[in-house]
Amino acid sequence: MANHLQSITIYAGSADNLPEEHLHAAYELGKIMAREKRVLIFGSGKTGLMGAVARGSLEHNGQVVGVINDDLNLPHLVFSELTRIEKVANIQLRQARMSELGDGFIALPGGFGTLYEVLEALTWAQLGQHHKPVGFLNIGGYYDPLFSMFDHAIACNYIYPEHRGLFVQSGDPVELLALMDAFIPPQNMNRWLTRDE
Repeated sequence: MANHLQSITIYAGSADNLPEEHLHAAYELGKIMAREKRVLIFGSGKTGLMGAVARGSLEHNGQVVGVINDDLNLPHLVFSELTRIEKVANIQLRQARMSELGDGFIALPGGFGTLYEVLEALTWAQLGQHHKPVGFLNIGGYYDPLFSMFDHAIACNYIYPEHRGLFVQSGDPVELLALMDAFIPPQNMNRWLTRDE
């Protein structure tokens, strides 16, 4: 039976001059999360896709919780009109708090920071630190090269095949949220520790 994730941590790019298709999809995700009564957890940014997804939720009466570290707590970067903002000392504490608050994780298109965050969530899942779903909003095939890299790593035996089941992906926000709710962690996850065949 599908679960209903109450809160989802969003990782997303905060750069300027991003593709309109990406901005629209981010806004729609926030809007759908608000409609489905899901709390949006994110890094408090008001620019790029971070700002778009937060606005999508807030403008449709959703709850948005921001977590910001001191170095990035700057007026031109931080979305101040949120349901709640938590301030932490550094980026590592920010990541840990965002992970703690979310029942699952979704990566929108982004750069180094977004990749760092979602790959850390996948690594923690691989290590058994959590059993939460990790999803990619794969707008316009943005993440296809990354998925090809995962498949290449599996082919070279750097990643076990069952670990490919640690995440779900879709270019459609409604479908992605449904996949997140229906997520079942893959079996045999300890094989890389035990080295059993």
